[in-house]
Amino acid sequence: MIFLGARFFISPNVATAGYGIHYNAQGDYSFHYIKGIRDIFSGLVICAFVLLRERRALGVTLLAGTIIPLTDMLIVFSKNYNGVVQAIPHVVATLICVVFGIILLATKSQLKS
Repeated sequence: MIFLGARFFISPNVATAGYGIHYNAQGDYSFHYIKGIRDIFSGLVICAFVLLRERRALGVTLLAGTIIPLTDMLIVFSKNYNGVVQAIPHVVATLICVVFGIILLATKSQLKS
């Protein structure tokens, strides 16, 4: 997520194409920076929970965060110039969030105090 967000700052046109939409910014990359900082923040939160071993918080964050790639996928599908190929990264991200969120919440911690 941090890489994806940083790409919106470093190479906004490439990042937009990778996201799956065509966007003529005409030199105004405000949208790109808004999207980029959202992704960087999400990545930092996930990394913090992993490093702090906050399994349940990470699980809840992943499940709640599923709305982001799901909505992204719907946006990509709403464009008549896109197909399944452009939506695959968003489908995969949605599945990862759901599966790992459930696993993290359903399993008991193996750490002994």
